[in-house]
Amino acid sequence: MDGAVSAYAAAGVDIEAGDRAVELMKAHVAATRRPEVLGGLGGFAGFFDASALARYDHPVLATSTDGVGTKVAIAQALDIHHTIGWDLIGMLVDDLVVTGAEPLFVTDYIACGKVVPERIAAIVQGIAQACTAAGAALLGGETAEHPGLLGPDEYDIAGATTGVVERDKILGPDRVRPGDVVLGLASSGLHSNGFSLVRKVLLTDAGWALERQVDDFGRTLGEELLTPTRVYARDVLALIDAVEVHAISHITGGGLANNLVRVLPDGIAARLDRGSWTPPPVFRTVQQVGGISQPDIEATLNMGVGMAVLLPATSVDAARTLLDARGVPSWVLGEALADPGAGASVTLLGNHPAQ
Repeated sequence: MDGAVSAYAAAGVDIEAGDRAVELMKAHVAATRRPEVLGGLGGFAGFFDASALARYDHPVLATSTDGVGTKVAIAQALDIHHTIGWDLIGMLVDDLVVTGAEPLFVTDYIACGKVVPERIAAIVQGIAQACTAAGAALLGGETAEHPGLLGPDEYDIAGATTGVVERDKILGPDRVRPGDVVLGLASSGLHSNGFSLVRKVLLTDAGWALERQVDDFGRTLGEELLTPTRVYARDVLALIDAVEVHAISHITGGGLANNLVRVLPDGIAARLDRGSWTPPPVFRTVQQVGGISQPDIEATLNMGVGMAVLLPATSVDAARTLLDARGVPSWVLGEALADPGAGASVTLLGNHPAQ
């Protein structure tokens, strides 16, 4: 057995380092535990007591899977790994909650060139903290060492989440009506989409260093780019519980219009007013430094809008009051109008306020 382990280590896989990483992450994982979770970390599979779903009349399971993309390159370059997990969970659970589903549990996958236990534990720490913020259990995961495929300091992360929603409470295009208001919920920044463009424009083409102090940001470029994705899950669920909501779009890769149109039915045209909000400075910086057109930048980055909520006009005031109390800035982006005989569409009008 010792000889086999030594041979595996010689091939670049360190089993002892993997075991130490598991020990370091156990406390973080335990902090996410929900009452429905059975057993502990280390088994071949995680268990979630499905009898908890008995309180639903017609429970429907929802699932989502995603990764963080090339934002991991920023974390690796700065050797800061405890925030990237927030990006992963934001991408996972916020795709789920826009359907009205409550996230129940998450599983993660970390592939790396070399297991550095402290680095793996820092990644999982962020994942676990974000799971706690979202109310989801971190049910299990996998750390895989891929020497020869990834460099010693390289890694990638991905995950999946499962949630539940009453069938007759699923949000989506079938609920949207002409006259619905589109409410914008502020993003925390770039979130974790469009980083291939951002890295090319600022780091490769412009040659900016991550340590560069950017006055418009009030911090370094690296600090701005590594800002974690806002996790909206509990805020959105509280909103759905408190007021009438018809549909919600999570604004990720592809930008505002391309994601909002996914929750509109045929015959509905959303008209949004750029004058209703000022995108954070990082978006203007990427656009100006890269010489990127307005359509291109809007089709890539979230431009400061993390969620778009469609709801009746009578729900707007109560919705904004609730979101404000929960620390989530919101504003009226526009409205949904009847467009008989046409497909769903989203149009952005006007210009953003001068900065």
